[in-house]
Amino acid sequence: MRDMIKMQAEICRILSNPARFHVIKLLCDGERNAAELLKETGLSKANLSQHMSVLVHNGIAVSRRDGKAVYYRLEDRKISKACTIMQEVVIDGIKRKTSIINRAM
Repeated sequence: MRDMIKMQAEICRILSNPARFHVIKLLCDGERNAAELLKETGLSKANLSQHMSVLVHNGIAVSRRDGKAVYYRLEDRKISKACTIMQEVVIDGIKRKTSIINRAM
């Protein structure tokens, strides 16, 4: 049980980085090449490379080379589902806070 909790905590730690989470959200829509990820995230090439190494090493993303281009995709579509659930939790929290504020006024 403790090993499973440690593994889950490690995945949460990896996902907690905003830059990595941004990349993951982009990959939820499908495979992207490094150039697209650089453009859409605004990260430097070195920084993106470092984040992608973490994601690939931990089995969250996989890479493939096609000529000079490197393409990335999520290893498991369940990661996309997890991102959607987290987004729903955030939206529900915002709605609750807004409702409390509106009632207080």
